[in-house]
Amino acid sequence: MLKAGIVGLPNVGKSTLFNALTRTRKAQAANYPFCTIDPNTGVVTVPDDRLNVLSNISKSQKLVPAVIEFVDIAGLVKGASQGEGLGNQFLQHIREVDAIVQVVRCFEDSNIHHVSGSVDPIRDIDVVNTELVLSDIAAVQKRKDRVTKSARGGDKLSKAELELIAKLEPHLDSGKPAITLELSHEESILLKTFFLLTSKPTLFACNVAENDLATADDNKFVKIVREYAAQHHDTEAVVISAQIESDLVDLSDADAKEYLEGLGVKESGVGVLIRAAYHLLGLRTYFTTGEKETRAWTIHQGDTAPKAAGVIHSDFERGFIAAECTAYDDLVRLGSFAKARESAKLRIEGKEYVVQDGDVMEFRFNV
Repeated sequence: MLKAGIVGLPNVGKSTLFNALTRTRKAQAANYPFCTIDPNTGVVTVPDDRLNVLSNISKSQKLVPAVIEFVDIAGLVKGASQGEGLGNQFLQHIREVDAIVQVVRCFEDSNIHHVSGSVDPIRDIDVVNTELVLSDIAAVQKRKDRVTKSARGGDKLSKAELELIAKLEPHLDSGKPAITLELSHEESILLKTFFLLTSKPTLFACNVAENDLATADDNKFVKIVREYAAQHHDTEAVVISAQIESDLVDLSDADAKEYLEGLGVKESGVGVLIRAAYHLLGLRTYFTTGEKETRAWTIHQGDTAPKAAGVIHSDFERGFIAAECTAYDDLVRLGSFAKARESAKLRIEGKEYVVQDGDVMEFRFNV
């Protein structure tokens, strides 16, 4: 299962957010730096209204949603790449996740300590990014030292790595993350073997105060984080209120909905964040549905029908014959599989078919 790591400075709401995501009190959340040392991990359900709609069509007895894993990582401080604070542990824990959710404090509260003494989200982002970049610069230099000799000896892979490093070094030296460097397809594949921290896909979570959630689009901190995320990382920033989400943990779904409506909010920010992280990881969903159950299956973007079948069982992939497939929107619009078939919206797809997010599928196989 792919993992998204929750990172940021101390006391920005990471552990509170983790507890809200996992609907637990697993992570200690306290008003002092480094209350998290060892990372907390939790499997999180991906909210998807399509499950309920399909279940109603099929009269399913059970719903099974998709899931991803989140990791709550210790707070970072300036100098982490040199071992300051919990720097070495922090960086190693980031290395073990597949994507980064960077929590940024976008609220002012004198009762909650800020490690830098004031609220400045761009400064905070720069502190985290600088430490990740510095760590990557050191890693690239070590790799360069290691492959230089073999490249001189004519080794083709080592030569390719040196050429990539020649592009990477000035990019990282300018403070830019590796993921924003323009590379060829072959270079992008080679970069993955470097396991750089700044090559991991990243999104930003703007943590706002309870009273600001409904009007977050007008929050000055949120505005500048969104602008920064788009310009410097080509990514998005989502809005959450970790404290509100934490308060919702102990409420029933009905009570939570009523509570949010009272705040003028239609949906929990956590739901938006989970879906954003799911897509950030390159994950997509297809469905199977029937009287027994409606289930969301997780695949990678670009997976073919046999790969998707293999998620259910390896026998399905090995003995794949064909897939009966319809798009979610078509099925819902027509109201039944029978009508989808009559309208030629229920298709038979072969081994080369690339599964689309929202496809409703049934596989034919023989082993």
